[in-house]
Amino acid sequence: MSENSKVWQRAEIDSPCIQICVVQPETRLCTGCARSIDEIGRWSRMSPEERRAIMAELPAREAAPTGRRGGRAARLNR
Repeated sequence: MSENSKVWQRAEIDSPCIQICVVQPETRLCTGCARSIDEIGRWSRMSPEERRAIMAELPAREAAPTGRRGGRAARLNR
């Protein structure tokens, strides 16, 4: 491997971003990767340990609300 190609190799944890970037107002988490706005903004400056900790938490997070918000029944009960 040449010296030039070593420059572009990094042993970092990849971003969990899947390019579906919509932050849910209720949870304040991205529906694509389940990270908070703060985590997304700081990701490139985080230590590998911080990234690993967040990556370990992501599967347990629910980025989008799972319940319905009421629909027709809620409107009729106003």
